[in-house]
Amino acid sequence: MKETKIFIAVIGGSEVPPQVAELAEEVGREIARRGAVLVCGGLGGVMEAACRGASSEGGLTIGILPGENRRTANPYVKIPIVTGTGYARNVAVVKSAQAVIAIDGSYGTLSEIGHALQSGIPVIGLNTWSLSINGQADKSIIPAENPKAAVNKAIKLIKNQLQ
Repeated sequence: MKETKIFIAVIGGSEVPPQVAELAEEVGREIARRGAVLVCGGLGGVMEAACRGASSEGGLTIGILPGENRRTANPYVKIPIVTGTGYARNVAVVKSAQAVIAIDGSYGTLSEIGHALQSGIPVIGLNTWSLSINGQADKSIIPAENPKAAVNKAIKLIKNQLQ
């Protein structure tokens, strides 16, 4: 049986404090250690930190860029994909993955979470958004205690889908 690569999107804010960047970098390292491909929006903040972590472990990183120029990608993106679509590229980021790990984030991250959940793509949350509807907690975002747990949960969910 042919082995299929696992693709995990890492989403989060483009400007983050150092402790959030550290979480993202460790998520990137864990993704690479597990042999998965990291997909992100290709810019700074969580995206750059995750790519830096994955690159430090020899991992493959794909950045789906909002603009017209591949040079806007952070220096750790190995495969920059230019879209020229602005925030609409958020759909391509999550649809390119089999699971999403959301770290921190602002409204762009929230839109990616929404697109992933709408598409049935599991979202693992690490210090990110929580959802509620009509005053009741929505448990769609699967919480993770730390970077290793987030990646383990993502890979387990993906492998369960592949069976």
